[in-house]
Amino acid sequence: MIPSPFPSPFWARQFHADRRPLLLARNAMRDAVRRFFSHDGFCEVDPAVLQVSPGNEAHIAGFATCWTGASPQQLYLHSSPEFACKKLLAAGEERLFTLGHVFRNRERGALHHPEFTMLEWYRANATYEAVMDDCAALLALAARAAGTRQLHWRGQVADPYAEPERLSVAQAFQRYAGIGLMALLPEAGDAADQRRLFAAAASACAVRVTADDTWSDIFSKVLSQCVEPHLGLGRATLLVDYPVVEAALARPKADDPRLAERFELYACGVELANGFGELTDAVEQRRRFELEMAEAQRIYGTSPPLDEDFLDALAHMPQASGCALGFDRLVMLATGASRIDDVLWTPVSGSAA
Repeated sequence: MIPSPFPSPFWARQFHADRRPLLLARNAMRDAVRRFFSHDGFCEVDPAVLQVSPGNEAHIAGFATCWTGASPQQLYLHSSPEFACKKLLAAGEERLFTLGHVFRNRERGALHHPEFTMLEWYRANATYEAVMDDCAALLALAARAAGTRQLHWRGQVADPYAEPERLSVAQAFQRYAGIGLMALLPEAGDAADQRRLFAAAASACAVRVTADDTWSDIFSKVLSQCVEPHLGLGRATLLVDYPVVEAALARPKADDPRLAERFELYACGVELANGFGELTDAVEQRRRFELEMAEAQRIYGTSPPLDEDFLDALAHMPQASGCALGFDRLVMLATGASRIDDVLWTPVSGSAA
């Protein structure tokens, strides 16, 4: 069974009474988000949960099910509404958002729940800087709706009304890990050498690297252990300009194709959102997905199919920027909750084995 962090069932009357103020704040934040996007001319869409692919990133695991009609087919609960939303952009929608449930396997902890709520939005013909501005506005909006002046999580605070710091990934690695990342980016012909140098640099700042860690594995370890705990303290941080190898769905930067138009939003050391200037090159997107699925097969022994309909639609999609924000995490920070389960109306039940 899925382990529960609660000492009592969530439906125990007194336990529910203790959580209810957080849940009502959640409702107020949900309503404020909808007003925010509606006022800005966005259309709320309601993507189907069942998809032919849960997503095609190596470390995101989906939940599989089976349609048992005349021609049985394996389907998945979506891990993000991204593919569906981009199909709607191809169909002619220009500003859209969705606030709904998504599903990711292998995830349960203070910041993770197998079913959670994602806020995702897209602006056609807009830069990713415009979506960063949306993120800053949403922090202030959420705090006002919850009636708080600060975001809180496990002793850390951030001012949701202050302008977020913008920090490049390379600057963050230099500042918090002492690693000159740009000199270590993997390029054709020297990927093995760059991985070896990166491993040595990571080990020097006490990050444990194993023999089978790839360049991306080392990047993730340094980011999570050395960099992320320092982000979004006092005010939010927008971590921008990821290496293109760490941005499977983002377009390369025009002035430096080694980097991608990808950013993440942090507050109180917690990752809240992930945004892109969207890749619209279907051939390049297929190549990246195939690399991701090969990595998933290597690590987990399985890889979901590509959504061919999505790749077909991508060729008709306008230039756009979009973002996915973990709504439950934002509620946590606005209410001071320490665990994601505290702000879910009905978290998954279960008990430790």
